[in-house]
This record gives sequence, structure tokens and C-alpha cells, in this order.
Amino acid sequence: MWWMGYILNGFSHLIVGIVGPVCECSLHFSISISTKIMILLGSSQPNSCHKTRRDVELRFAVTCQFVDWLFPLDLLLSRLLAYGYLPLYFCTVVGGVYASVDREMMSTRRLQTALESNSHMICCGLHIKFRMAIPFLLVVLKLLMIIVFSGWVSLWLLKPTEMWTQKWKGAEESATATVFGYNGLDFAVYSFPLIFLAIVGFIYLELKQKEPRSRQARSPGKALSNPLIVNSYVGIVSAVEVLAVLFFVLFLAWTFYTRISNDYRKMMLVKNMKLNMWQFKSSRVATRLGLLAEACLALLLLPILRGLAIFRILGIQFEASVKYHVWLGTAMILFATLHGAITFFIWGVKNRIQDEMWRWQKTGRIYLAGEVTLVTGLVIWITSLPQIRRRQFEIFYYTHHLYIVFLVFFLFHGGDRHFYMVFPGIFLFALDKLLRIIQSRPETCILSARLFPCNAIELVLPKDPRLKYAPTSVIYMKIPSISKLQWHSFSVSSSSSVDENTMSVIVKCEGGWTSSLYNMVQTELGSDADRMKCIPVAVEGPYGPTSLDFLRYDSLLLVAGGIGITPFLSILQEVEFVQSSGKKRIPSQIQLIYVVKKSQDICLLESVLPSLLNQKSEQFHLKLKVFVTQEQSGATIRELVNEFSRVETVNFDTKSTNYATFGLETSLWMASIIGFSSIMFLITLCCFNQAFLHPIKKASKPKYPSSVIDLLLICSFAIAIMCGTFIAIVLRWRKLQKGLQISSQKPLKEIKPSLLESSRALEEHEIHFGGRPKLQDVFSQFPNETGGSDVGVFVCGPEGMKESVASLCQMKSQGIRMGAQSKKAYFSFHSLNFSL
Repeated sequence: MWWMGYILNGFSHLIVGIVGPVCECSLHFSISISTKIMILLGSSQPNSCHKTRRDVELRFAVTCQFVDWLFPLDLLLSRLLAYGYLPLYFCTVVGGVYASVDREMMSTRRLQTALESNSHMICCGLHIKFRMAIPFLLVVLKLLMIIVFSGWVSLWLLKPTEMWTQKWKGAEESATATVFGYNGLDFAVYSFPLIFLAIVGFIYLELKQKEPRSRQARSPGKALSNPLIVNSYVGIVSAVEVLAVLFFVLFLAWTFYTRISNDYRKMMLVKNMKLNMWQFKSSRVATRLGLLAEACLALLLLPILRGLAIFRILGIQFEASVKYHVWLGTAMILFATLHGAITFFIWGVKNRIQDEMWRWQKTGRIYLAGEVTLVTGLVIWITSLPQIRRRQFEIFYYTHHLYIVFLVFFLFHGGDRHFYMVFPGIFLFALDKLLRIIQSRPETCILSARLFPCNAIELVLPKDPRLKYAPTSVIYMKIPSISKLQWHSFSVSSSSSVDENTMSVIVKCEGGWTSSLYNMVQTELGSDADRMKCIPVAVEGPYGPTSLDFLRYDSLLLVAGGIGITPFLSILQEVEFVQSSGKKRIPSQIQLIYVVKKSQDICLLESVLPSLLNQKSEQFHLKLKVFVTQEQSGATIRELVNEFSRVETVNFDTKSTNYATFGLETSLWMASIIGFSSIMFLITLCCFNQAFLHPIKKASKPKYPSSVIDLLLICSFAIAIMCGTFIAIVLRWRKLQKGLQISSQKPLKEIKPSLLESSRALEEHEIHFGGRPKLQDVFSQFPNETGGSDVGVFVCGPEGMKESVASLCQMKSQGIRMGAQSKKAYFSFHSLNFSL
């Protein structure tokens, strides 16, 4: 009977991995269950002898060292194996066998005491040693990502060469006879490196969050992230972005030159459509321009990933990377339009437009599919121009969903071999889209709303207390009673450190959707009921940085315009919390420049009023400078603060739902879902290859047209995405089973009138009427007022304001100061978006 304990000892880990919570504490839970099973079954052993407890601990300590050594690897692999927990199963079986060698000679009581004591010691020791190993693991993962990325870039550089073409053709012919076929080879070489980079990147981000942080000195490389080009057409571009664009342009030039050179060497051997010399050269130019559009498409969808945003590895947030999507999309449409225009020109010269444009070839490139792709891409691009997007957002939003038509017909036009080059971005985007849909289900409700006199509204939403997010995070909201399809982004104005059960956003009611929301809440406010009816809302996010980078600066200069104050409200609340906890250093000086049209807009500062009143010079100092542009004179700061009482609050009924916002899954689970889905894609692709393509590999002529092969690729893609979606649904279901009880409303900090009247802190703040701030003077005076050498400049507001602040940061922080000049203020520029 005793030998069954060894098997059940490890099998308990398998049970816990499937039905238990997947987190570090499951190790402790599993070990405790395992030891109790061994004790229970071992109590019937004959000839048990007694030994000292120390002897038990010494022998069990060897097992602890074995498990301790494998734990960092198990922590990662157990997530990647989804619900298997097989590495921990193996560790437990081996450990159980070793610990049981002398178990026949011990009493059950002493064994139980020793093992239960050591189960706690194991978890503490593993946790400490794992944290100590984090810096080493981060270095290893970073090197691995550099190697994989370098290999992927090298692949793109070698692909246009004649040497690669010849070698690759032979490799595909050899792979055709295998179970994977040439499809598996194309996926492994062209697609999987970037997918693997995403998997490793999410593991890196998960470990990065657990790394002990300390304030670091400014490195010379930080200067590259400051603005280098400030222009109304291209926006604000840093030195790093200029280098990246330069390298990408050089890559496109290299690809085009290499392809054209090889084509021109072979042009005497090709006679197609009876083209003369210049016509043939033009046709080859058109074809190669299409390949440049393909290169842009390969990167097009990566910058707009939200939950699976791999740009976070580089410290670039989703709202900042959207402009890369715009740049790549514009370049892709340019190359695709030239590709199509030159092709049509050659057809027109040969009077073959009617013959060629409607062709749906059985093999090769399908011309009709390419035409549909180009027209769809042009429609998406035209409706996304700022002149249309800002005035007719609905048109922009709905036409962008034509990307499905665009991608499907691109596959038919380019063929499966070309599709594998762009597959990683499409694969990650599809997963990200479905994961976001699952995350927004089921709908939660608005706890309360606060109506400000400045035609703005604050929405308070319930959230899981375990959901933590960094300031400046963004959420997406959909209110079905207004629109069942439209999603709108808003900056989170609260701090998860301060408000554990709620999350707030402030909405400026200017457009049609926001005005409908304001009118809906105002109508409920006018009713006689104590609690208004529930307003269901779907929430995605929050999406934001993984760390509190703004705390590393000596001083902060915050510049906000209008509703752009919202991300700074979360920053100030977080700073106040960190100050009260005393766990981290905070910037010693913070200056908030707030530019508004009307003085009543100042009421949006109500949530940070305690910070404005409670000034503690020994820790940090907050100074507010308000600039009212459309009023020549007005009240003082104290008089305006007294008007905060005009804010009206509406509490909504929450009985119809018990669900809160749970946020995204952990980065490790994201990596697991990506890895599992990619493996399922490869398996499904191999099955289709064996079922449909492998039986005809020796045939002289293909049995199926190329479009059928493309459909098999689409089916494999859909099955893989559905498998990943199933895991996400199970994870979401497990969270919902916990039955979180949402709080009724957001707890508000009450400011006593006596404190408001007696506080002298308000006298330190300034208010100016009749003009905008002279930012040149602000930047000149701020270093003298603060004395900080490393100043973080954060701006959120209209594009003109951002460009002005960026230009001043560029001018004030020219070069990298060393030696005696290192004490001079260095302004690090950061641009925030309150909406997208």
C-alpha cells in the first residue's frame, strides 16, 4: 500500500495543475496535499522504526534542493504546457521516492510534523531563490530575443538573393516528402521566429515585473529617445525612430535592387506576352514593388496589438506605437498602388486589360484577387485620413473592419508561400482580437457617475482587487445601450494602489457617442429613484506600462490641456500613495501646468485635491499653475476649489450583475496561449498536408488549384485560433466562478471645509487668465525652482501643445552632458494620449 503514495504524490500535482489556481501558491498547496497522501498511505507500512526529526529534515532537504533547482524552469514550462503541470509532476515523484527511502523506519506522527514544516520552508526558499535568479534569467531571455530577432532580420536580407532562392527551392523539394511538407518548412523558417520572439518576450515581461527595482542613473542611450524631428506632418519623431525608419528604408532598397538585378540578368531567357525590353522591365518593377508592399504588410499589424503588444518589450506602449501602423500602412498602399498601376499600364499597352483583370487562375497569382485587395486597401486608407477620421469616426471605424477581406484576398493573390512571411502579424492580431472579445465578456455595470459643470462625466467601474495597473493606462469601453459595435478609448484617471475595488475614467462630452452618454446619465439624475437602473458596459484593458517609470526622475513637469489632465490624475494619486507607504523614492518636485478654456474646467482636479492641500516639503512638493485662455479675469484658486461641491453624483443599481473588470491574463498565460495555438496550427497543417496534398505529390499535374491550398491554410489558421480561444475561455470561466462581490460605489475622500479654509497650500498655486503659458519661461525657471538634474516632462493635450513642448525639450537637452555639466537639468520628453 505504501508504494501507492509515490504515484499519488506526483499525481496530485497533475490534479492541482488542472483544477487548481495556476500561480506560485499552487506549489505550496500541491506539496501539502502530496505529503498528506504519503502520510495517510504510509501509516499502514510494517516494520516502521523511529528516527529523529532532524534526520528527516536533512534527507528531505536534498529533495528540496532538487525541486529548488528545477523550480524556475518548471514555473515557465508549466504555463506553456497549459494544464499539464508535467515538470512539477516529475519533480514530485522523484522527490517523493527519495524522501521515502527511510520512511519505513519512521513513525507517522514525526513524519507528518517534519513534512508539513518543510512544505512551508520549501515555498519560502523557492520564492527567495527565484527572485535572486530573476536578473540572470532576464539577461538570458534578452540575449535569446536578440539572437532570434537577428536571425529573423537576416532571413529577410538573404531572401532576395539568388543563393537563397536556389538553396530554398531544394529544401522545399526535400521537405515535400516529409510529414510536414513544404508548408511546415515555410512556417518553421518564415513565421515561427517572430512568434517565438513574442513567446519569449511575454515571459521576459512577466519576470521584469518581479525584478527588484531601484532608481537608475540616466544613461547616454536615453538621449536617443528624446525628440529629434518635430513637424506638423510627421509629428514628433525621436532619434531611435529615425534610425529604425532609416534601416527599414535601406532594407527596402536592398530588396528592390537585389530582385531587379536578378530579374534583368534573366530577362533574355523569358518571353511572356511577347513584351519588348522596356515593357518587360516595367512588369518586373511592378512585381517587385508588390514584394515591398508585402514587407510592409508583415509589420503592419504588430503596432496595433493591445493585449499581445510585443512593442512593450521595447518599452513602447500601444497608444505610442499606433503611429507606426499609420506609417507602414501608408507605405504599403503606396507600393501596392504603384504595383497595380504599372501592371494595368502594361496590360493597356498590350490591349489585354479585359482578358487579364477578370482572371482567376488555377495556379499562380490570381489577378482578380489582387485587384480586390488593392481596392479594399485604398478604401481603408482613404477613410482613415485625419480629415475623415476626426469628423466621421463611424465611417473610419466600420470600414477598417474590411481588413478581413483584404487579408483573405491577399492570400489568394500572393499564394501560401508569400503568406507565411506576413503570417506572424496576422496570427498574433487574430489571437489578440479574440482574447479581447473574451476579456470584455460578460458585461459589467457602471457603479456611479459624477457630472462636472464643465460638461464632463466621471464613470466609476468595479474591478477585481487583484487587478493592478500602472498610471497612464488606457481602457476601451462599449455601452450597448448607445451602440452595440462602437468601442471608445479613455485614460484611466484612478490608481489601483488607492482604489482597489474600483476604476475611474473621465469622459469629455463633445462627440455624438459621449453626448449620448452624458444625456443618459443626466436623465437618470432627474428621476426620483434612490438608485438608477443599471447601465451595462463592456470593458477591455487596462493597457499600459508594466512599471512606474515616472518615479525614477528627480523632478516631474506635467503639461496638460483640457481633458488631457486625466492621465496625470492617476500619476498624482500614485505618487501620493508611494509617498505615504515610503517604499520607493519619489520625485522631489512636481509642477503641473494645466491649460483650460474655462475656469470651471478646474473641477476635474477634484480627485487630487488632497495632494494640493497636503504639502509636505520634506518629501515632495506639488505646484499647480492654471492658465485659463478664454477668460480675462476670474476667481482665485480657493474660490474655484469651493465650487467643487457643484459636482453631482449618481449611484446606479448593481443587482443585475455580479461581474467586475478582471483585466488581462498574465504574460505567462499569454505566452502559453501563443505557443499552444502555433503548435496546433502546425499539427493541423500537417494533417491537411497528409490528407489532401501528400497523396498527389508524385502526380505530374496538381490535382487541386492553388486557391484550395489557400483554403486549407485558412482552415488550419481558424482551428489554431479556436484552440487558443478555448484556453482563454476556460481561464475567464475560472475567474468568473469566484463570484466576486462588487462594491456599491467608489469611496470618496471627504475634505473638511475647515481644512479647506485654513490650508495655506492653496496660496502657493497660481492661476492666470487671458492667455496660454509661455513654455519657454517655464522650462527656463523650472530647473532653478527644483534643482533636479533629471527632469521627466510628460505632456497630454492637443498636438500643437505636444509639438511645442517637444521642441523645447529638444532645445534644452541638446547632446549628452558629461562631467561638470551633468548637474544641469536634462529634460526627458514623454507624450501621452488621453484618447485614440
